[in-house]
Amino acid sequence: MKPIQIMMDEELLRRLDRDAEVRRAGRSAVLRRATREYLRRSSAQRIAAAYQKAYAAGDGLGSEFSGWEIEGSWPEK
Repeated sequence: MKPIQIMMDEELLRRLDRDAEVRRAGRSAVLRRATREYLRRSSAQRIAAAYQKAYAAGDGLGSEFSGWEIEGSWPEK
C-alpha cells in the first residue's frame, strides 16, 4: 500500500473519528472501502448512461425483427 495525504474539513474529520467502525477498523480501512464503493457506483453510473445513450434512439429491435416484440414473455415465478 502507498501512503497518501488528503485535506479534510475538521468537522468532517471529527465526525469520522466518532464513528464506531472507524474506531474499530481505523480511518484508512474505512476510507479505502468508501473509495471502492465510490468507484463501483461511478462505474455503474457510466455503464447505465452508456446504455441509456445507446438505446435512447427508440428504434426498438429495428425493422429486421419487426413484430417480434409481442412474442416475448416473462417467465412464471
